[in-house]
This record gives sequence, structure tokens and C-alpha cells, in this order.
Amino acid sequence: MNANARLTLALAQSNLLVGDVQGNLARALREAARARDELHADLVLFPELTLSGYPPEDLLFHRGLRSQIDQALQGLAAAPGIGLVVGFPEYEGTRIYNSAAVYRDGRREALTRKSCLPNYRVFDEKRYFTAGGNPAVFECRGFRLGLLVCEDVWESEPARCAAAAGAELLLVINASPFEVNRQQMREQVVRERIAECGLPVVYVNLCGGQDELVFDGNSFVMDARGRLALRAPAYSEGLYRVQFERRAGQAVPLAGAIAPELGVEASVYQALVLGVRDYVTKHRFPGVVMGLSGGVDSALTLAIAVDALGAERVQAVMMPSRYTSRMSIEDADAQARRLGVQISTIPIEGMFEATLAALAADFAGRAPDTTEENIQARIRGLLLMAMSNKTGRMLLTTGNKSEMAVGYATLYGDMNGGFAPIKDCSKLLVYRLAHYRNSLAPSGAPVIPARVIEREPTAELRHGQKDTDSLPPYALLDPILEAFIEEDLSVDEICARGFERAVVTRVLNMVQRNEYKRRQAPPGVRVSARAFGRDWRYPITSGYKR
Repeated sequence: MNANARLTLALAQSNLLVGDVQGNLARALREAARARDELHADLVLFPELTLSGYPPEDLLFHRGLRSQIDQALQGLAAAPGIGLVVGFPEYEGTRIYNSAAVYRDGRREALTRKSCLPNYRVFDEKRYFTAGGNPAVFECRGFRLGLLVCEDVWESEPARCAAAAGAELLLVINASPFEVNRQQMREQVVRERIAECGLPVVYVNLCGGQDELVFDGNSFVMDARGRLALRAPAYSEGLYRVQFERRAGQAVPLAGAIAPELGVEASVYQALVLGVRDYVTKHRFPGVVMGLSGGVDSALTLAIAVDALGAERVQAVMMPSRYTSRMSIEDADAQARRLGVQISTIPIEGMFEATLAALAADFAGRAPDTTEENIQARIRGLLLMAMSNKTGRMLLTTGNKSEMAVGYATLYGDMNGGFAPIKDCSKLLVYRLAHYRNSLAPSGAPVIPARVIEREPTAELRHGQKDTDSLPPYALLDPILEAFIEEDLSVDEICARGFERAVVTRVLNMVQRNEYKRRQAPPGVRVSARAFGRDWRYPITSGYKR
């Protein structure tokens, strides 16, 4: 071995599109050329399942995808002069492997098959893939490199096997989705592997939004003592260069830029922005339309939409009724003006009166209740969907996780839409994010008016209505919901935290009763450890007693 050898790697923190095999191949080839010509890299690393995108789900079973993957693998011959580490679904008879391979000058130099298949929370890989064997170890510029795929680094055995096979450093390609504090968990896990095998680690992660999931990038490099040598910025595509040299017989990374770790509010907000941008853009919508009520949920959603797409691609609609306060109208208008968003005002009073008149005979003798409230929400949903159909803009819904959990939302009303940006944000988190977004604005010019954040929450569907008429205060509700939804605690365990049993059982009964609504809700960005959607699979019909 050459004691003075130096290895230059490029980490391609890429935003890929599920199913766009030829587009993903073209992106990989462009980035490989840049890594070769601009960074003078010997090897460029792409995220997990580079060619198919992640997660491809049941597309993997389609024969057309298999054919396109075969063609794309042949197309990798078009990247001379640099090695590529590329992920792809590998088909072998009736089996599919989550594989990674090293290609150089059109030849495959190494192949590994993911051995640890995650099958929890949002992951469902055992439905699709067969587990592989030991990781590959290959040579580049005199260094022996071990190649692992994502979950393989979360278990001890793959790294241990790579070290036993002579690897001097580990390369890990990943599609690890964001959730709160996830980067801390990733870096802690990698430090544990380093402590076990004594090898430096290069960790490259996917970046971009895919349906409910957002991949935050945050690729990084650690030396053999678990110290960061490089961390790429979160939520930012790019090529990031790291060099290794051999010192005292060990591969040592040279110090690079270490992007700061984002706080909770910053990381969640950026995940929401990226999730909205990619969902709208990858579906080729010209923009979005949304209702603006004067409340904090729609105010935050509007700010996210503008930050994601630009004010010119966002249209807000205010739909006042007899119960809408002057404050709500003023604050909605103020926020739209501050963000430069077009706002339309469509009063719903006439439609509300006409609907009540049409139902008068059938409703005779029955006192007003939530029916009349839901009619207003459904009128608004009808108008918003009409504007979406006419303009081609996708409708954003503005409900939060607390509301979705207990069913404090109207099916076919305020739940209408194609995407729900804050669906996985509790009401308390919504307030934190609103304050965070205002902190980014120039001094004295918050984009969300202070009254919107400070006022008591209300749906304004009847005189004097407050959310607390129907729900416990959010300071009480949200911790109970988090304990049940994200921690799977029992009634007894939640009560042991100091909550009254009557309140806990009331809340959990609301969660159970409203599963049917959640099944009909649009997708939204996942930011918590347990979001409603792909990692929440409770039965609608159930006799389970808590």
C-alpha cells in the first residue's frame, strides 16, 4: 500500500424522483461529471436506490420498472473517468434485492445487497426485498472500502464483517427520512459502529420530498474516533468533497465544512417547506390555492406555501360568514399583503342561507347543532375545490395533528384538498413554528400578525365559539396525544404522568372514533416519530377497550 495515497470522494446529496429511472440516471451522470471535473473526485456516492428513487413501493413489482432499471444499469457506462456508487433494485428471478454497486468505466467493480431490511414505522422493505449477505469490500486508490446500505449501519454485524474483510473505511448510502432529532440519532448510531469496528464512516443521504416523507440530507463524515470531519447542509442538494489520506496505517479524513445542526423549529419548518415544494413541483401543479381564515393554522400554512413556491404561485381565499369576526378579516388581509399573495374574498352567507332553506322542511323541529357548522365548512370546501379545478392549482388543507387526532375537522369540508402541510404538527408545535417564522422576518414586520398567534383558537362556526368548547386545552390535549400516538402508552401509563383518567379516556375515545376521517384525509409532511398515514395502521372497526 502507498503510505502517501490520497482518496477524494464526492457525496452527492441528491433530490431524486421515484419511478423516473431515466431522469435519475441522467442526474447521476451529470453529477458524476461535475464530481470528476470540478472536485477531481475518484469516487462519487449517491443515495440508496438511486435509479428507482426511494421508496418505490409496489412499483417494484411492475415489469416496466424492471426493464427500465436494466437499461439504466447499461447506461452507467457513459460516466468515464470516475467511479460511481449507485443504489438500485436488483432483480434475480422472483427475488428483488436493495443493492448498491460500484461502477467504473462501464464495468461493475463491486456489488452489495442490503442485509438488514427495516420493517417498522414508515419502512416496509420485507414486503419487497430479500435480505442480502455480507457487505462488499473493494479497492480504490489503494484504499480498501466497505460498502453498506442504510439500515446495515444500524446493526453491528455488517460493519463488523466489512472490517473483518479488510475494509479501511465504510461507505454508507442512505434514504433516511426526517423526523424531529433524527440527525442526532444517526450520528449516535454511526459513533456506536465506529466504536465497535474502529473505522471512519462516510454517510450520504437522500434530500427531497416524496409524498409524506421528507429526506433532509445532512450527509456527514466521521473519523475513526467518531469525530465529525464534514456535515453537509440540511435540505440542500449538492456535491460535497472529502479527502482521505493514510496516516500511521489508518484512513484519516481531512477536515471539511461542518454545517450547523438545526434546532427543532428550524428543522421542522424547512422540512415542511421542502415537502410542499417537491409535492407541488413533482406533480407539476402551477401553484396552490388555500383558505385563509385569520387563524394560526392557515396563517402558518400560507407562510410555508409562499416560502416553498413564491408568492406568485399562491392564492389565498377568505370566505367570511355571519360568524366571522372583523379581526379575522383584517388579520387575513394583513398577512396576505405582507407576503405579497393574491387574496380573494367570497362571502358564504348567501350559500349558507340557501342551504338552510333547502333543508328547512327536513330539519323542522330539530335544534341547531354541529350540522349547521359543518355546512359552512363544506360550502368553503366546495368553493376552494372549484377554484382548484378552474385554475389547476392544488388545494392545500390547513388542519393540524391535534385536530386530525380527535376529529375536530369536517369531512368534505376543511379536510378537502390534495396536500396537508401541517398535518403532523400538533397545535402547540404550530404556535412554536409561527413564532419561528416571524423571527426570520425583518424587525417589526412579522409575516403572521401577533393577534393571530395570541387570540384564543376558534373555528368561528357559531357565536362565541372556542376550541375549548369541544376539546381540552391544547396544553393538556397535546401531551396526551403524543403519549398515545407516538409512545403507544396505555391509559394507566398516561394517567401515571399526572393526567385525569376521565380526560385521558375521553381523548383516546375521540381518537378511536375518528379513524374513518383520517383514512380520507390528504397526505401531509411527516415530521414526528409517528404520523397519521403510512406509519399509522389502526382499524376503523374495533371493539378494543382501553
